Amino acid sequence: MGLPPPSFAIANAMKKREFLAGAVALGATVPVFAKPGAAGTSATSATAAPASTPLVTLSGAIARHNRGPVDPALDQLFHKQLVQFDAAYALDFAMLTRMPAQTIRPTLEYDAKPHSLRGPRLADVLVQSGAPSNPLTQVLLRAIDGYVVATTIGQVREYGFLLATHIDDKPLALGGLGPLWAVYDPAAIPALAGKPLKEQFTLCPWGVYHIQVNAVS
Repeated sequence: MGLPPPSFAIANAMKKREFLAGAVALGATVPVFAKPGAAGTSATSATAAPASTPLVTLSGAIARHNRGPVDPALDQLFHKQLVQFDAAYALDFAMLTRMPAQTIRPTLEYDAKPHSLRGPRLADVLVQSGAPSNPLTQVLLRAIDGYVVATTIGQVREYGFLLATHIDDKPLALGGLGPLWAVYDPAAIPALAGKPLKEQFTLCPWGVYHIQVNAVS
């Protein structure tokens, strides 16, 4: 389902990403932030529908669902990017910020300066959706411009991916690197620490709105 999975290496992952020129026109279909304090503090079911606008939707080989199939008329971003599912698991800002958060401080390629990034572990988000625990399970991270990164649950754990919601204690903004950024700290990863800065974040798409989980046999 969705776009055909790219090769794991992703030949063009080294290229600098830019949003489509018409990104502003997509604003009506891209999730917006809910105020962190707007959600109640009581526990909610893992399969409860988001109380606010979803920021990220997981589909594929997951056990939990809280929304129905893609509506080709109203789910225009999914439809235009050929994302299809019969059921999925969606999370809003409040659901994500209720999860245990971690903070990393990587030096970013965009300004070569350290920044604080905070959010739940991507591995925890996958667990909450009921994704398989097999480390070879494929995970496709899809951004709002259609850019897709292929990784695995094993690599998500090994690299310590966050699904970052905040940068320098401010919510990641649409039009910037948000609303969500799948990101890690390259300095903590031996395979990446010695690479040039521009090559350290090739598996870190920003503006992530969809995560597809593909089981392995």
